[in-house]
Amino acid sequence: MNNRVKEIFVLLGESYPQAGSGLKFKNPFQLFVATVLSAQTTDRQVNRITKELFAWVKGPEELAALEPGQLEPYLKGCGLYRNKSRYLVAAAQKIVDDYGGEIPGRFEELISLPGVGRKTANVILSAAFGIPALAVDTHVYRVSRRLGLAKGNTAAKVERELTELLPPEIWIAAHHRLIAHGRRVCRARGPRCRSCVLEHLCPASELLLRPVF
Repeated sequence: MNNRVKEIFVLLGESYPQAGSGLKFKNPFQLFVATVLSAQTTDRQVNRITKELFAWVKGPEELAALEPGQLEPYLKGCGLYRNKSRYLVAAAQKIVDDYGGEIPGRFEELISLPGVGRKTANVILSAAFGIPALAVDTHVYRVSRRLGLAKGNTAAKVERELTELLPPEIWIAAHHRLIAHGRRVCRARGPRCRSCVLEHLCPASELLLRPVF
């Protein structure tokens, strides 16, 4: 990393030393379900849903035995809940049939599951198994591009740029701290550039602060 990039992540580390997942889970299965549900839904809402859901569904075997329609009432507070119900049941069936009821711990295996894309797979690898991975959600995508850490116009391209730029040992922390910064300061609308510890390092700040006439 060059000095500018090092300074960015030092300052992010000082600003968000405790940044971590907002999802509540006790095991890889619960994290898998919560992460699939989190698409287009806040962590707070997912936690409300899973509190009730996990009291009923304990593992992949129980989930695999359901029809999607049985799952839907539990997920109604979640965006795209009908699709997610189908994905979760189908994924649970594959987990039971192909992986002995255990959430797989390899990227290629995870993305073979229905409803699992790159971001979800990387979240599971890092949070459930402690494997270096850098999931790119909307916050990571936006903040990385504004800071000039990446230029890609897709999440996959930004992920590749970040993993080439940063050492693997900081990928997990970088993911959480970029998200925290995107939520609290570098928001999609009304970014708080004047109070941002990274303003002097951010090539986008001048443009974002320019008056609109």
